[in-house]
Amino acid sequence: MSTETSATQKKINLRRPDIMEAVSAQVLSHYRSEIVENIRANGGVLSAGGLTVKLAKEFGFCYGVERAIDLAYAAKKYFAETSPHTPIYLLGEIIHNPEVNDQISNLGIQIISPKPTDDELSQLNSGDAVIIPAFGTEVGTRKKIEAKGCIIVDTTCGDVMSVWKRVRQYSKENVTSIIHGKAKHEETKATTSQARAYGSGHYLVVFNLAETDYVCDYILNGGDKHVFLEKFKGAHSDGFDPDLHLRAVGVANQTTMLRGETEEVQRRFKAAMEKKYGPADIDQHFRFFDTICGATQDRQDALQKMLKQPMNLLIVVGGYNSSNTSHLAEMGEQVLPTYFIKNAKKMESDKLIVHYDQHKRQEVEARNWLPGGDITVGITAGASCPNNLIEDTLRRLFELRGISVQELLRKNN
Repeated sequence: MSTETSATQKKINLRRPDIMEAVSAQVLSHYRSEIVENIRANGGVLSAGGLTVKLAKEFGFCYGVERAIDLAYAAKKYFAETSPHTPIYLLGEIIHNPEVNDQISNLGIQIISPKPTDDELSQLNSGDAVIIPAFGTEVGTRKKIEAKGCIIVDTTCGDVMSVWKRVRQYSKENVTSIIHGKAKHEETKATTSQARAYGSGHYLVVFNLAETDYVCDYILNGGDKHVFLEKFKGAHSDGFDPDLHLRAVGVANQTTMLRGETEEVQRRFKAAMEKKYGPADIDQHFRFFDTICGATQDRQDALQKMLKQPMNLLIVVGGYNSSNTSHLAEMGEQVLPTYFIKNAKKMESDKLIVHYDQHKRQEVEARNWLPGGDITVGITAGASCPNNLIEDTLRRLFELRGISVQELLRKNN
């Protein structure tokens, strides 16, 4: 891949075979798990001592995440060889996983704010390297970095860029972008900035179906504009006027949301527009585009299938600020006891686990969480969770039953 700055047009090739060969070996050493690959190849099930562990058919790193990590490692190797004193900066987190971000930091890559302050920008010099994370960055932030003459290493996921393209099209056509997502999430911030890329576009972020219904009711019946704007404070474009900018809307989404919910958001907005303006004129008032990430959907589908099987509990592994991982935990919670942990250390004993409560937005303790006797435990992980953390989770579960995974695999082979 070539990357460049608009200020200098300097191009660098991070995909040189010698660089990628070294990077591949390094990434594998940090994140791969032969044990997980072995279990996966044998049906995704491992049993011993009354404990059966089932892995979801799809889990862990997706292509976009792998690509982002590869490019970050490649940037470090490239500059170490060509100009070892060149600082390399990362805007926030490369992906939403604390262990992976710690590894990136350990490479000597300096982490700065996703939206750098003036002080941070003043430290950047022409020729410095700046890595844009997998979920992208805001248009204004990129322009400021380019203006400094920095070399940009853009790891933005292709699925995210597809959403941007659609949102920019809405903007050109004076269609307000309705973004189904989390207003404070880095990806959604980057996407909403695309709606303003031409200066005239508007956007509104809806988080769930309750907010969707509120907006649809306003479209149909009107309401208090000031109350509306206060309710969606921080989730709409500057100058947004619900009386003007909800006459034509196009739905897009943060790529890691639940597909079923996004589809329902689309359905409800379309129904509201048809009721308001009539089916014959719907194309003038409503647009939509399927922008759910394929890997996110694959992991949701795999978990949904696994949840139909008999299990005693589910463990979801990943970063607490990972949107796609949090949705997996939500799916599990609706069916059986579910524990959302960032690593195996959170399983302190069979009597105590420390897990993330999404409703309280903090870690909580659960007692007597791992039953004795014959039980089945499901494991899944979001697209930003490496296989080595899945291996740690497997090992810990069997350790709590006094069983060595290594010994168990040796017997099975």
